[in-house]
Amino acid sequence: MNAVLYLSTVFIFGTTWLAIYYQIGEVPVTVSVFYRFALAAIIMLVGVRLLGKLQHTTWRDQGYLFLQGCCLFSFNFLCFYTATETIASGLVSVVFSLASIFNAINNRLIWKEAIPLRVVAAGAIGALGLVLLFLPELQGEGVSLVSPRGVFLAILGTYLFSLGNMITRRNGSVGLHPVTTNTYAMAYGALILALVLILTQQPLVMPTAAEYFPALLYLSVFGSVIGFTTYLLLVNRIGPNHAAYTTVLMPVIALFLSSWFEGYVWYVTSYVGLGLVLLGNLVLVLKRRA
Repeated sequence: MNAVLYLSTVFIFGTTWLAIYYQIGEVPVTVSVFYRFALAAIIMLVGVRLLGKLQHTTWRDQGYLFLQGCCLFSFNFLCFYTATETIASGLVSVVFSLASIFNAINNRLIWKEAIPLRVVAAGAIGALGLVLLFLPELQGEGVSLVSPRGVFLAILGTYLFSLGNMITRRNGSVGLHPVTTNTYAMAYGALILALVLILTQQPLVMPTAAEYFPALLYLSVFGSVIGFTTYLLLVNRIGPNHAAYTTVLMPVIALFLSSWFEGYVWYVTSYVGLGLVLLGNLVLVLKRRA
């Protein structure tokens, strides 16, 4: 079961990068992120009500669910999307792969757990692999897009994602299922994004490109409802440290899609980087004795 959840998360999250590519352009980032999670929240609310799967929660639980909405379904995505406007998209993916390292650190700070050496090794090897995968892009025209502000936002978004993992672990420890937590957290995320739109006086822009709507539907249903449910189930079952390594492996899927749809060119460093990413994954899943 864990293997199914792991592979599903990697594939779904890896394919969302292409869908996001079709959303960037005429619609402002904040509006696109709001559309995505507002639709996802509606789908989750209707679904759990029809199935009767919404668990009872306390006011204390609601506070943590609000924080989960802040970290996983609103501010982190605003950071990532805004970062892509000022730095190369490959660099954002490289920074996001640091989630496994952030999770190990936050587990130590919050849950007082020792940092497993193989988690650090796997994250470091995988991050190095991603640097090599995207090295040609970073050395080309994309390097002119690098800015300290963009790098900071990418790091901040990744750290918020890691904090969301810690909150998910807390919610799971009190018996809350990811279906329930995602439903409430996505609803809170949509409300937070709506408040941001109001405060910034950003009007809702309707897209005219035909590919925008299929991309939005895919991101809402698969990238948000299904993808985050499988990922958070994985967090509850194997822990944040191991679950977060999906963030290192999934850009490989995005890279292959980019080569097919966006003309990404493979170099020697690309193949070496891919090998390192796979090696890092192997290091993580090997038994401690091995």
